[in-house]
Formats: sequence, structure tokens, C-alpha cells
Amino acid sequence: MKELEEYAMINKIPIMQKDGILYLCNYIKENNIKNILEIGSAIGYSSIMMANVNDNIMVTTIERDIDRYNIAIDNINKYNKDKQINIIYGDATEIDIIGKYDLIFIDAAKGKNTFFFNKFKDNLDDNGTIITDNLSFHGLVEDESLVKTKNQRGIVNKIKGYINFLDNNTEFTTTYVPVGDKIAISKRKVSNE
Repeated sequence: MKELEEYAMINKIPIMQKDGILYLCNYIKENNIKNILEIGSAIGYSSIMMANVNDNIMVTTIERDIDRYNIAIDNINKYNKDKQINIIYGDATEIDIIGKYDLIFIDAAKGKNTFFFNKFKDNLDDNGTIITDNLSFHGLVEDESLVKTKNQRGIVNKIKGYINFLDNNTEFTTTYVPVGDKIAISKRKVSNE
């Protein structure tokens, strides 16, 4: 996996930070996750890492960039994970997924987190989890004095809007974990009926 990490760094392809992916994989192991939907494949790094947790894990992942999609396919095959990982080429905003998942992992366009959450929450098992990465945006969300461009300002505002959406969500309870670029763990609220 070191080869993929180096490739991503050299080519400026965003992948999960090391402590973030280790936390995610440990969460998958501890919670006996078997069926994962990932929004945003990039080069297949996180899909492969998640599939490596257990041979019974199945990952469906969506990637909209054709070059990254093709690299991800090569990497999935190289690491012999083609039986566990199904990669779909296309824009997740336009793709409908059938089936239920133990875990939905959102690691795509930061400005579309709320849209992806709402679009795919019905694909989540009742006891499932939605995990979202990149809620710190390299520290810019917590310290706006670091924001240098209008584009960064827009992304920071969208992430703050998503955090507000999670904090005020009536269906899900969210906890934040300060690993990697900060992740959110959202679980359905249990009714008291």
C-alpha cells in the first residue's frame, strides 16, 4: 500500500490520511462491517484498505473521474481485490444504488456531502453507519485565518453547512473523531417506542 500512498502524494491525489484510514479499518473490524458503499474512489486506496480488513467484506465504490477510475481498476486488480470491490464509473449525484449497506463512506466532493448523505441514507441498514471524511479541510474549518482563496472559502462554508446539517439532523446522531482530516460518524437515532 506504500506504493499507492507515494503515487497519491506525487500526483497530488487526495487519499485518506494514514491515521484516518487506520481508524476507519479498525471501526470496520470492531463493528463487523461486511457491506460498504463508498462515494469517491480516487485511485482505489481506501476501498482496498477496507477490503483488506476481512475477505468477506464487499465494497461498492463510485468514481466520476475517468483517469482515476481506470487507475483504481488497475490497483484493485493488482492487489487481487476484484472479487471484493465493485467500482462504478459515473457521477454519484446521478447514480441510483439498489441494496442496503452496513457502512456508507462519503469521501467525495466536499461541497456535496449533504446531498450524498440525503441521497444514500435510504441505502443504509437500520443499524448502519455513515462516515464522512475531510471535515477539517486541512485545518481551515477550525482556523479560517488560514483560508487563502475564494475557492477555499467556498469549501469551508460548505463543510460548515454540512456540520450544521449533521448537528441538527433529526434522524441521525453524529460524533466527530479528530483523526486524519477529521471524520464524522453518523448513526440512526433509536426510537423510544
